[in-house]
Amino acid sequence: MEFTAYQKRTAAWTGIALLVGVFVWLLAPVLTPFLVAAVLAYALNPLVNRLDAWFRGKTPRWLAVTLVMIIFMLVVTGVVMLIVPVVVKEMPMLQSQIPVLLDRGSHWLQGVFDRFGVPLQVNVGTIKDLLRDYFSAKPEGGAPSGIDSVLSSLKIGGSVAFAVLGNLMLIPMVLFYLLVDWERIIANLFRLVPRRMRDAVHNFATEADEVLGQYLRGQLTVMLILAVYYSIALSLFGFDLALPIGIFTGLAIFVPYLGYGVGLILATLFGILQLGVVKALVMVGVVYGLAQVVESFYLTPRLVGERMGLHPVVVIFALLAFGQLFGFVGVLLALPISAVLLVAGRRLRAQYLQSDLYNG
Repeated sequence: MEFTAYQKRTAAWTGIALLVGVFVWLLAPVLTPFLVAAVLAYALNPLVNRLDAWFRGKTPRWLAVTLVMIIFMLVVTGVVMLIVPVVVKEMPMLQSQIPVLLDRGSHWLQGVFDRFGVPLQVNVGTIKDLLRDYFSAKPEGGAPSGIDSVLSSLKIGGSVAFAVLGNLMLIPMVLFYLLVDWERIIANLFRLVPRRMRDAVHNFATEADEVLGQYLRGQLTVMLILAVYYSIALSLFGFDLALPIGIFTGLAIFVPYLGYGVGLILATLFGILQLGVVKALVMVGVVYGLAQVVESFYLTPRLVGERMGLHPVVVIFALLAFGQLFGFVGVLLALPISAVLLVAGRRLRAQYLQSDLYNG
């Protein structure tokens, strides 16, 4: 059986794609900071270009890159500083109130069991002892045993801790060089494309860039809407930390599920300290439950999915599938990769409708 030239080319490109996929999968831990830097460079490059054009070429590009990176890092630092001081300030109260809340919860739950005749005994002593080990100081006045546990964990998994710190230092460095040479890198990559394929590749890249731009604008809109919603909704319940936790939760939605989960935990813990168990649970259930429904079934599918041309079901499937395959990085990149695959799917569909196989 002889294969046509088109079939041979298709098989060759498919093999190359598979090899690249295996390579990326095997080197995922090493490639993660470079991948994150590349995504940030793609998102920030339009700002650098605008600032460079505003300077009218009178200053070197690296100056525009430096200004954009400073602004970006200030924004990230500002979001972090919304939460860290709150956690540090409230942590002593939290560690003193947790045993009391556990006692109240155990008495309430034991009462429910006794009322319905369930032969179970609720004992939270083990949990209280564990928390006491982590939060209380040693009798000799030494460091808290919880700190000792953390330090021992760092000794055991020191390579992981150093890897995280290394990535935090490596990402800004790689991002700077990528932004400075972004146009040159793209041009060099384009030169590697065979001449007869350049028009098709250029059209594909242009369409994919437009779809990804729609994704970023849609995601930013969702983040701002949710940040305003959480701040206002939590403040209506009289929650003192409505502004920092609301803004953090809304902006952290950029990382699906993780941002929502962290915001939910913070609001629950500090809400219990200020408002009590019942009112805090009602507040969290109403505010975060409604937000999750609206965000999952309307905001993200409509403002992100529809702008990209993805059906809401495809958006949900992409998040779950990429999260299962690639973990946290997969969830973060699910929709951008889906946008590129969408463009490729459109072109494959157009070729199929024009093929002899379809037309008979």
